[in-house]
Amino acid sequence: MSVNEVRKYVVRLSAEERQTLEAVIHKGSHPASLTLKARILLKADISEAGEGWSDSRIVKALDTSVTTVHRTRQRLVEEGFDAVLRRKPRERPSIPRIFDGEKEARLIALACSTPPEGHAKWSLRLLEEMVVQLEIVERASDNTIGRTLKKTFSNRI
Repeated sequence: MSVNEVRKYVVRLSAEERQTLEAVIHKGSHPASLTLKARILLKADISEAGEGWSDSRIVKALDTSVTTVHRTRQRLVEEGFDAVLRRKPRERPSIPRIFDGEKEARLIALACSTPPEGHAKWSLRLLEEMVVQLEIVERASDNTIGRTLKKTFSNRI
């Protein structure tokens, strides 16, 4: 580690944490991002069993960015070991759901009902028109209706 490189987030792993990270790297199949984080933490660990590498050395060895190394260290120190191993949950969905529980139930009931006269069965487009007409929702695409019904395993359509 160079004199100019000061570590704000120091990684000091227990034997159990090191064992967990080694298992992530060597056993089973894990997402590449998780494997990379495990490798970063093992290289950055300054405990007796660790290698205590500098960020620049980790970046070169693992072909990653300084930001990734810094954020991995930071997340370990600020949020704990378990937080590094799981994906950060979204604070809120980017697009609000059109069908909440009640509206979803009404859509399913509609899809399971007898189709209108002149139709042998419900189509997604027909359901799309009907949920707006019945004021279940203001608007919805046939794609949204299809995904909602697929999610609930409704295969009547």
